[in-house]
Amino acid sequence: MVGRAVVVGAGISGLAVGRALLAAGWEVELRERAHGLPEAGTALGMWPEALAALDALGVGDRVRHAGAVQHGAAFLRPDGTEIAAVRTPAPAVLLSRPALHRFLWEGKLEDAVRWGDPLEDLAELTGTDMSDADLVVGADGIHSRLRSVVAGQEVRPRELRVTAFRGTVPGPVETTCETWGPGRLFGVTPQESGMANWFAAVRDDLLDECSGLPDDELLSTLFGDWHPGVRDVVALAGSAGIDRRRIFDLPPLRSWHRGRVVILGDAAHAMAPNIGRGACEAIIDAVVLAEALSVSATVEAGLRVFDRRRRRAAQRVVRASRLLSRVSTARRLPETRRRALRVVAGLVSSSLRREGERSGHP
Repeated sequence: MVGRAVVVGAGISGLAVGRALLAAGWEVELRERAHGLPEAGTALGMWPEALAALDALGVGDRVRHAGAVQHGAAFLRPDGTEIAAVRTPAPAVLLSRPALHRFLWEGKLEDAVRWGDPLEDLAELTGTDMSDADLVVGADGIHSRLRSVVAGQEVRPRELRVTAFRGTVPGPVETTCETWGPGRLFGVTPQESGMANWFAAVRDDLLDECSGLPDDELLSTLFGDWHPGVRDVVALAGSAGIDRRRIFDLPPLRSWHRGRVVILGDAAHAMAPNIGRGACEAIIDAVVLAEALSVSATVEAGLRVFDRRRRRAAQRVVRASRLLSRVSTARRLPETRRRALRVVAGLVSSSLRREGERSGHP
């Protein structure tokens, strides 16, 4: 099945699905609220299964060449001693969000994206602009307008009662490290071009105790006495810019499609960032959707195949990410947190091992 597709959103999921559908023979138009590709953003981890999907999209080698390759991660206590480690039999790649956007856009979608052109009214779905579209894809993020078409108005993002801080600082780091303390965590990863990517997550009740402080002073108060791998990054964070945002995820949906409309990426399965799988799952969605449509006689049949292959798998990752968010920012029961982390580390290592042994794209 091929035809004309309108994709709402040109973030990672939108660009990926646009690229996948074009390669499968579809006519594709993307509509994006922003006025161009992002110029700033922190690192995203591409796990082996996502790298296989990027290979299917024709950009896997560019991602591997440009990104920082990682074979594992360490989880530490605030004094720098190790709690657990994840060793990956197949490498993951860390790449900045702007670079990944650019790779997905270049060479295929330059003439397909209508920048600065949001979907203002759902009635447009039946207007002249889209009435002849065989497929409408909602790739418009966690606050998706199109999700209501599929799942109804009652589905809302869930607050995790955690705030994330993110940024980049000069100076390379060799490995990914995440440090857990009471009610908060701090992570540092490599990024391309000799930069280091950092992120922090803090429980809301702990933030309330530090209310009124500027973000750089807040980070210094919360993390300034941790081991040097954290302390040195915190000292640089304020001068390089700090992104702050509350964390949400989505409850499980009973379906990702209705009629000719389908949602994917964060619009369908937004998740906490703790496992680092959000962008990966969106890219896999894109490839699987194009494959499902290619082997189906109708759009509706293809969307059923896509839903069957992806919905429950992605929702398992949402649940695991939500659990790890809660465990990693717990204020008490440190031994329980350590045991839980060892279990999660084992599960992640097993998952990566299976992905590394899998040939071809998902």
